[in-house]
This record gives sequence, structure tokens and C-alpha cells, in this order.
Amino acid sequence: SDAHKILFGFYDPCHLPNNPGWPLRNLLALISARWNLKSVQFFCYRENRGFADMSLSLVGEALLTVPQGWKDVVPNAVGWELNKGRKVPRCISLAQSMDPTRLAVSAADLNLKLMRWRALPSLDLSALSSLKCLLLGAGTLGCQVARMLMAWGVRKITLVDNGRVAMSNPLRQSLYTLDNCLNGGEFKATAAVESLKRIFPAVEAEGIVMAIPMPGHPVNSQEQENVLDDCRRLRDLIDAHDAVFLLTDTRESRWLPTLLCANAIKITMTAALGFESFLVMRHGAGPFSSACDSSAETASSSSADLSVNDANGKHRLGCYFCNDVVAPTDSTSNRTLDQQCTVTRPGLAPIASALAVELLVGILHHP
Repeated sequence: SDAHKILFGFYDPCHLPNNPGWPLRNLLALISARWNLKSVQFFCYRENRGFADMSLSLVGEALLTVPQGWKDVVPNAVGWELNKGRKVPRCISLAQSMDPTRLAVSAADLNLKLMRWRALPSLDLSALSSLKCLLLGAGTLGCQVARMLMAWGVRKITLVDNGRVAMSNPLRQSLYTLDNCLNGGEFKATAAVESLKRIFPAVEAEGIVMAIPMPGHPVNSQEQENVLDDCRRLRDLIDAHDAVFLLTDTRESRWLPTLLCANAIKITMTAALGFESFLVMRHGAGPFSSACDSSAETASSSSADLSVNDANGKHRLGCYFCNDVVAPTDSTSNRTLDQQCTVTRPGLAPIASALAVELLVGILHHP
């Protein structure tokens, strides 16, 4: 500016080539009221794709002729878009297009919808998203199964484990890093849940630190109440979920969950790793399962052998222990050094985990 001329500049959002934008009206009123000027030159600064564009910007002069006493009167608003018939602000939420969590959810859902569109029109995404899965074991198999479930759209996952992350675990168990091994190691259940939420924040994951009572492992009198409490907690967890994965690293740790799942008539999947082999299977329903009434009281005592047939007389599938000739015993004590490694071929764990999840999805969509 000089002694006789003032140039007023403002950012102009208008895209019209020969007309200044609406903000100029209010700004001219401000200049007239604040500095009592009769005229002012203005500069409408404009950008094109985020960069200054002088060819689109405008320069002009405005005469500020206002009637006397106008400052004491509130003028009618001009150019204000009504919100439900009222002159109030209009709020727009941009979270759907800018929030990283919502963008991740949208991208994941889009991928599943494309799967349904291209390959599997009968894919029930709502059934998968509402499915509650219980994972017993958060080790090599548990980490892989949890990630595969999320990839299929399962959002409610509970992991049960009482172990801590060891230095050798992060190489084979994909949800852990070296930081989880420090200071004695974090509990696997809680560390796995934190990792799942970092991978996909929308997952409803819960980690429970709890031991699974096992046959062949003696319990002293001081531990009896804790063991009974663990049995009750395990039963309640199985009752509260729709599908259960047995992913522990010993035979005996699968015994009690197998019985509870059969009694509760839950979908039960087993994935087990040998030294150079793996097993993936689904368990059969309990002996008193019935399409009409699943209670043991209404099952006919004169029906066929319940170890082979269900209450309806239909052939039952077996479980993990049906072909065993001995009861499960303590398999962890007095192991030799070469027997302490339960996974000798790490590549089998992702294969077994993926097959277990694919088998579950197939069961849910079976007619």
C-alpha cells in the first residue's frame, strides 16, 4: 500500500473466470465497517491443483457505498445454504473417506465382496463377520489361524494361552516380534491380540491368559480350586463362541476342550503338527445332538449306540481321540532334547492353519 491506494488480497474458492467469489461480499463489509474506506482494490488469489495460478486470479476495485445506520441492522444472509429449512451450519463427516481405520475396513470388505462376485455368489459375509471364534493356543498354529480368519472377514476372535513369547517364537509365530520376548517375554494371548489390532484395528480380539487342565498332569491340593475354576472358565468360553479351534501343542491339552465342545455341540476344528506331518480335521457333533432337541433328557435311551450314532440315529463323525488306543497322558515331561522341538518343518504350520480355516468356511456354507 501507499498513501492513496490499498490492495486487499484473499483466497478465492470461486472457479468462474470473470466473477469473484462470495467471500468478497463479507470481506468488503468488514473493510467498510472497520476502516471506513470508500473504495478498495482487491486481489482474488486462486490456485489450480494446489499451485498458484495468476491467470485465474482476478484484480479489481470495489466502491464501498453503504447507507447510513446500516451497522445497527442485521442484514439478511445471502448465499447461505439452508440446512433442513434453517439457516444453521451444515456439518459433513469426512471420516468415511479419511479415517485410516474406516478405510482399512472398507478395503477389506471390498475384497470380500469381489470374492463373492467373481467366485462364490453364495458367500455369506454377514455370517462370517458375526461368527465368534475361540482359538485355544496362540502359538505357531494360533497366529496363522487368527490371520486367516481376519482375511475371511471374521471380526470376533478370542485367543487362550498361558505361555510367554520365547526368543525362538517370532521366527515361526507371525504375530510376535523380538520386543515381545524381552524382560521374560509377554504373555502370548495378550501380545497376539495387540498385534492383531495393529494389523486390522476393527477386529474385536480378546486375549485370555489361562491354563487348560490336562489328563496325566497331577494336581496337588493347593491347585485344585484353580484347576476347577479353569474348567468352568473354559466351559463358559466354549458356550459363548460359535466355532472352536484346538491349536495346542500336546495331545492331552485337547482332551477337555474336545469333551466340552461335544457336549455343547459346537463346530470344532483341530489342526496338529507332527515332526514331519500335519493333521486338519473337524469334530463330529456330540452324542445327544438333535435337529429338534439337543438336550440329553429327550434323547431316547433305546436308540442306537450313541458312540456311533447321534440321537436321530444318524452316523456320527469322530473326534481327534476316536482312533487312539490309549488315553492321553503327560507327553511333555522327561522329553529328550530332540523331542523338545515340536515343529521341524515350519512351512507346514501355514498350510495346516489355512486348511483349517478353509474347512470352517466350507462347513458354514454347506447346504
